[in-house]
Amino acid sequence: MTSRKNNIYNYIHSLTALAQLAFRSPRVFAKLLKNMHCSHQAYQYAKSYPYHQGDGSKPSPQNPLWDYFQKKQKGNGIWKWQHYFEIYHKHLQKFVGKKVSIMEIGVYSGGSLEMWRSYFGENCQIYGIDIEPACKNYENEYTSIFIGDQQSRSFWQDVKRQIPHVDIVIDDGGHMAEQQRITLEETLPIMNPGGVFICEDIHGDFNRFAAFAATLASELHNKSTSSPFCGEVSSFQNAIHSIHFYPYVVVMEKNLHAISEFTSHKHGEKWQPFL
Repeated sequence: MTSRKNNIYNYIHSLTALAQLAFRSPRVFAKLLKNMHCSHQAYQYAKSYPYHQGDGSKPSPQNPLWDYFQKKQKGNGIWKWQHYFEIYHKHLQKFVGKKVSIMEIGVYSGGSLEMWRSYFGENCQIYGIDIEPACKNYENEYTSIFIGDQQSRSFWQDVKRQIPHVDIVIDDGGHMAEQQRITLEETLPIMNPGGVFICEDIHGDFNRFAAFAATLASELHNKSTSSPFCGEVSSFQNAIHSIHFYPYVVVMEKNLHAISEFTSHKHGEKWQPFL
């Protein structure tokens, strides 16, 4: 019954938000309506895509995170989807052996905190966030634990007063769309250039956080000028390098160096007359 009430609440909330958008920003509302047909086409295409029988392969043993997880038999527990380890290593290996700070929301049994330390090395500073007070027990000389609700803006303000900057954020917390959205909005601005944000456990068709992230991705394609050789850069494009979608996971990477403009160049001397 609680789940049904939440669905009804979310439905009413969405309708109210759409009505407000139609009144305040009719051009944006028109774009959303225009894209509804494309979304339906994409949904049908995905659902009808032919199934391919895989070989059942597992993450490469060359992946130190997967190797660590496989050897983990005792001590503090780690609970992760198997395919996450390839994603982690792909986006985070650039930090290995360097001075790096990582924030993980959702400490649970503390095993992943140890895994990150093993992976990144002794120059890794770890910040854990959980709503369970008992997680304070995982604090040590390189790990700080903050207890609070990731959906609380005031909690995040308190955390950010103590942690002004961070390189990596991994959201493995409550897994609710609103929690994930607020966590992204609150932590993305304090992430260092080149930083990586990973949101885990995004489940279900038309997941609201996935839709939120997909709309952010559309901003990366924004071209505000008609010139074929130069494009103005929005604040978001200035800061964000890329957004990646995987099963259950969204990864967002920040630019290492700010971008002031997008430019298009021609090289060569022979050109077709119709181009």
